[in-house]
Amino acid sequence: MAESGQTAEAFAPDDDGIETPGVFIMASFQLVGLSAEPFAELFDLSDDDLAAHHARRVVASAQPGYPCRVSLVDADVGDELLLLTWPHQPAASPYKSSGPIYVRKGARQRRVEAGVIPDYVRSRLMSVRAYDAAHMIVDASVCEGLNVAAEIERMFGVEETAYIHLHNARRGCFSCRADRA
Repeated sequence: MAESGQTAEAFAPDDDGIETPGVFIMASFQLVGLSAEPFAELFDLSDDDLAAHHARRVVASAQPGYPCRVSLVDADVGDELLLLTWPHQPAASPYKSSGPIYVRKGARQRRVEAGVIPDYVRSRLMSVRAYDAAHMIVDASVCEGLNVAAEIERMFGVEETAYIHLHNARRGCFSCRADRA
């Protein structure tokens, strides 16, 4: 294990046994994808029915470019996804918010091994937002994905931080949640 503040290249197995290249930092946090359950039945809807839900079916035409918020990996070219609005901050707070996300058909929820930052995050400019137990922002920053682990570790170093949201900074889309490990 790397000491606090140090990074090392790692190929770490996730909860589902997939080995993922990433950066390993002290195991003080864990990135978690969305549950697949709320999205599964949506893939059975017609395109017209999806439109009534303000959603759209898309096929990945580039890789990277279609980051799945359930599996926390970029879809492969040809993968079917849904583009839809998701309430990533549903709490009764001034920061209550929703925004667009991609979900890959058949994706399973991913809980990345504690301390690992997958390429899904490392390859993007990220907005890192720390919230307290009352769902109020207590800190925020924008950094390259390669520096996200240090930002998460710094923000969790403050006792009032209850959880952290990562957003893709360029398009503003919710990426994933970071919890204390």
